[in-house]
Amino acid sequence: MALTNLNLVSVPVSDQDRAKHFYAEVLGFTVLMDNPMGEDMRWVMLQPPGASTKITLVTWFPTMPAGSLKGSVLSCDDLESTLRELEQRGVVFHEQEIQQAPWGRWKSFDDPDGNGWIVQQNAAF
Repeated sequence: MALTNLNLVSVPVSDQDRAKHFYAEVLGFTVLMDNPMGEDMRWVMLQPPGASTKITLVTWFPTMPAGSLKGSVLSCDDLESTLRELEQRGVVFHEQEIQQAPWGRWKSFDDPDGNGWIVQQNAAF
């Protein structure tokens, strides 16, 4: 089989402008595209810095209501520094303390629609 990577993740949101602002201005993602798609839809695609995987902010999947994405992991090299910067930008984390498991250390947060994200520094294997 020739599958090579995860290219795109659909993030269900209620307001693409509000979500685009959060992902670009708060999380620091790069806006790759914001184009009309059909009559009342837009294709809004962003990418975390240095990543190959992209996200698209979707409003059109009836089985994916806004806020239904949970458990997606954003990796970083320096967890404390990243958490500090995100908190300064307004991200509110669920946990007071950094969580730890054999695979890494993390904290989690929600975007404005309630999509659940994890910021994680992976353990060295």
